[in-house]
Amino acid sequence: MKLSILDQSPISTNQTAHDALQESMKLARIGETLGYSRYWIAEHHALPGLACSAPEVMLGYIGANTKNIRIGSGAVLLPYYKPYKVAETYHLLSTLFPNRIDVGIGRAPGGPAEASNALSDNFLENVYKMPDLVKELIKYIDNEESILPASPLPQISPELWMLGTSKKSANFAAENGLAYCFGQFMSDENGEEIIQQYRHSFQPRKKGQKPYVIMALSVICAETTQKAEEIALSSITWQLQNENRKGSRGVPSVDEAKEFQLNPRDQESIERIKKKMIIGNPNEVKSKLIKIQSHVLADEIMIVTITYSPKDKHQSYQLIAEQCIK
Repeated sequence: MKLSILDQSPISTNQTAHDALQESMKLARIGETLGYSRYWIAEHHALPGLACSAPEVMLGYIGANTKNIRIGSGAVLLPYYKPYKVAETYHLLSTLFPNRIDVGIGRAPGGPAEASNALSDNFLENVYKMPDLVKELIKYIDNEESILPASPLPQISPELWMLGTSKKSANFAAENGLAYCFGQFMSDENGEEIIQQYRHSFQPRKKGQKPYVIMALSVICAETTQKAEEIALSSITWQLQNENRKGSRGVPSVDEAKEFQLNPRDQESIERIKKKMIIGNPNEVKSKLIKIQSHVLADEIMIVTITYSPKDKHQSYQLIAEQCIK
């Protein structure tokens, strides 16, 4: 099974942002050692407990501290940026780290409305212009714009991806010949149906190109199911705190999570959050990943794991790799 890592660079309550970003670099190195195919880091703005607002900066740091693993953005929030600048940035990264760079494209705000307004005077307008922005970016990445190349031009262009959680994003990826990553961990939609639609509608933009799908899942694995459930309590409680606007201190420890005061509606929210996660021992996790992959026909599984302790996170990725990466 081909596995990859999605990192949101979360900050635990005992960490600074510096600590969290250092842990992101360590995670990429561990993932490379364990045989994960790629490492993507997410872009967020003014969200408490998430450290990475500029993936392009972190990718330079991570690329310099790894050797072979593909690295990329999950995602560039394109409505904030000019396609030409994005192409320049990722061409530069591809020149520094040949045949290793992925450009994941998204259109979400990645933060509160205040951050969107601070980053752009016309974010919503650019969301509606997303099809044109993507087509412009494709031209620069594929070096079809000879009058104005996005220098430096790497020997091997970065790989373009569309990230999404809906039929709309899948259709757009298919129409433009883009690889597609479906964020099941963020979506209530039927991933199997959406991915089938993407494959059926795919139109290659290059000769010999075929549809390619990543399914992104939230997973926590430990030596025992009980231990995995306990570790997952930190992530679940933090998501619940964020929904209640009480998560500003970051990912809580298990002890802190156990002390969190639940209101009558919280238990329903906890069950909803858990439904989007895979939690278990190595055999349970392997079985669930195989089942999901066979149902949705994903070419690759991308795993996001949020824990309070970096050690628990590293062990989770290690246990999964030992079971699933051959």
